[in-house]
Amino acid sequence: MTILLTLIGVVVFVVGLLFSIAWHELGHLSTAKLFGIRVPQYMVGFGRTIWSRKKGDTEYGIKAIPMGGYIRMIGMFPPGEDGKVTARSTSPFRSMIEDARSAAYEELQPGDETRLFYTRKPWKRVIVMFAGPFMNLVLALAIFFGVWMTFGINRTTTQIATVSPCVIQQSENREVCKDSDPVAPAKQAGLAAGDRIVAFDGRKVADWSALQQRIRDTVGPATVTVERDGRELTLPVNLIENKVAKTDGHGGYVKGEYVTAGWLGFSPRTEVAALGFGESVEHMGGIVEGSVQGLIQLPAKIPALWDAAFGGAEREQDSPMGIVGAARISGEIATLDIPGEQRMSIMLNVLGMFNLSLFLFNMLPLLPLDGGHIAGALWESLRRNVARLLRRADPGPFDVARLMPAAYVVAGLFVCFTLLVLVADVVNPIKIT
Repeated sequence: MTILLTLIGVVVFVVGLLFSIAWHELGHLSTAKLFGIRVPQYMVGFGRTIWSRKKGDTEYGIKAIPMGGYIRMIGMFPPGEDGKVTARSTSPFRSMIEDARSAAYEELQPGDETRLFYTRKPWKRVIVMFAGPFMNLVLALAIFFGVWMTFGINRTTTQIATVSPCVIQQSENREVCKDSDPVAPAKQAGLAAGDRIVAFDGRKVADWSALQQRIRDTVGPATVTVERDGRELTLPVNLIENKVAKTDGHGGYVKGEYVTAGWLGFSPRTEVAALGFGESVEHMGGIVEGSVQGLIQLPAKIPALWDAAFGGAEREQDSPMGIVGAARISGEIATLDIPGEQRMSIMLNVLGMFNLSLFLFNMLPLLPLDGGHIAGALWESLRRNVARLLRRADPGPFDVARLMPAAYVVAGLFVCFTLLVLVADVVNPIKIT
């Protein structure tokens, strides 16, 4: 049964992955056709074509390897000195093997002179290239808001789950009290599991974040008001200074980092609760901020990823993870001993994070990513507008093909990184904790 559930989880992720890819390329396809650009191919996957059908002047198909997708647009680059124009792919992988101005010149048909990508105004080219990542962003928002406002998320409450019997520094990583350990302030004050804290030192608290901050800012005498058995009790407490885990500002903790702060000595209860629209927007802001920081910190995580893949080091929980790792996690989620709706919500969140990552990664202003083509179109627009203001001759379209050597380097680095993540996901995968 476990194997069957694992396979179901993997299949669900793969189907969601293929839909996400098709949805991304649909953004490019629809806007390209809207602006009259000829698109010979729309493909989901790479490798051998297992199904295709031609409708109009576009071939739609599915390929054997579900690791990406692409559309082909005629005239992605301006003509070279020999006057030839090449049909290019929006796929980073295909861009590695296609020469900027060759191979597909024969695909040009009579009448294509007016349907070339590079002849469209820069703002139209920006829309075409931005439409793909934007579709991933839309899908991510739909998934996140749908899950958060229906299934809900795990939220830390102000209700007490357990009371610490003694004072132990979190950096010690132990749970058993020693005879020399003093009694924890919460236990000494008479706080008990099940109490819901409604006020701290006379001030009402509505959520865990506010309560946690007030506790950490306080050392010495204070009062805690709790709800117990339908009535409120105000208990005097004497908080001490202790070494506690550093928070990340979003309800989580920074691994291996500690700060000295006020300490009461209890663990809060968590519960699954639906968010309102405003709360979802605020939560989404934190998710985006964390994702951007993760993207910025990606190069610094490569040494640890290498050690995990080839050195036998422990795989960090925030380590970069690829498609194989995400599929494996989805399989593990499907086997968790939790309600079915919670398993589904977690799997949807994984798919949402995948789409958000696709959006952010593709927006990097580097060829052969969509963001690189967007940057090229914006630079062309800037050059032409400056020339117009200075009453100089129109410099013409910006030849993005000149940047292809740099694009090959970027694509090569991306392939190497993808292979490294793949090896790590196979030999030392991230596991659900």
